[in-house]
Amino acid sequence: MPITEPDTLSPTLQLAFALLSRPSVTPDDEGCQDVMIERLRALGFHIERMPFGDIKNVWAVRGHHGPVIAFAGHTDVVPSGPPAGWEFPPFSPCIDDHGMLCGRGAADMKGSLAAMVTAVERFVARYPDHDGRIAFLITSDEEGPAVDGTRAVVEQLRERNERLDYCIVGEPSSTERLGDVIKNGRRGSLGGVLHVRGVQGHVAYPHLARNPIHQAMPALDALVNEHWDAGNDFFPATSFQISNLRAGTGATNVIPGDVEVVFNFRFSTEVTHEQLKARTEAILTQHGLEYQLDWTLNGEPFLTAEGALVEAAIRGVEAVTGKRPALSTSGGTSDGRFIATLGAQVVELGPLNDTIHKVNERVRASDLDDLSRIYEATLQALLTTDEVCL
Repeated sequence: MPITEPDTLSPTLQLAFALLSRPSVTPDDEGCQDVMIERLRALGFHIERMPFGDIKNVWAVRGHHGPVIAFAGHTDVVPSGPPAGWEFPPFSPCIDDHGMLCGRGAADMKGSLAAMVTAVERFVARYPDHDGRIAFLITSDEEGPAVDGTRAVVEQLRERNERLDYCIVGEPSSTERLGDVIKNGRRGSLGGVLHVRGVQGHVAYPHLARNPIHQAMPALDALVNEHWDAGNDFFPATSFQISNLRAGTGATNVIPGDVEVVFNFRFSTEVTHEQLKARTEAILTQHGLEYQLDWTLNGEPFLTAEGALVEAAIRGVEAVTGKRPALSTSGGTSDGRFIATLGAQVVELGPLNDTIHKVNERVRASDLDDLSRIYEATLQALLTTDEVCL
């Protein structure tokens, strides 16, 4: 029978149940941060609520000197979709007969948040006068526009000249087994919306019209086949992808007057977003298009190629799993792109990502207990001189 009452479970799983039971669909927090704040305040954290607009954020710090290691994450989740498609109700967490913790946010990323809190609880119990400072940066705006969440908190910290040396983002990074991959960077994301103007007319009289689709196609083909860069040891080559193309009135006998093309670059550190903009606009101009192009920079690429945090995270994974993780920069964007601008070393380390954003999201329950131990071991490697062993 599925386990629906967490009383007999580990502290990590009990906290995960408490967070998963709250339907905190972006941008709502539904009290998740209050649950975490209560636990952190009991450990002596200074709690600072940092709301921006309708978004709830928390910056919590314990300690007064030395390097700052922050745990970063989000309490918001994506919509569950029709509940009828779920084996168990999406916001009624349970552990099924196969030992899987089921519920929206189990992997992305309330499970990680629970593991972070309990890891810090154990670490503080062992090292109440630890060196350095431990911080939490929690938002309810990661799955949404990501404007008034981590981005806004980081800007506030920058204005205050707050120090942030290391950051572990709890995004689900693992692929086949817990801890097999640590994300030590992410590609940049640059979006564009291109409007190519033509002249609307009757399809039987093309000489009286100008078809913007026909005009745009050679330019789009050039963009698709452009060699933007070759990537490097940490990043694949920059990718250009068209995600949407809209034109026409719906009638079959009308040449459209304009076409809208939505596209995105995922780019490496070999090229800047300004270079991508300039090269794109040069290609469009070369093809003689009458166009308007609106850009959105979603995030710069960031990379922690080496350093104390990468080494500590690797040691933490090895101490718990006995296996060495691989480093990767694959995948989409995360809030690490904002945190890295403070000069912090940033890694992403969390559970398996095979069910994130899907119906029946789930994660192995025992993995969350092991993830908590990995976080604790990483803290130990960074803030103590003790041998990392749990």
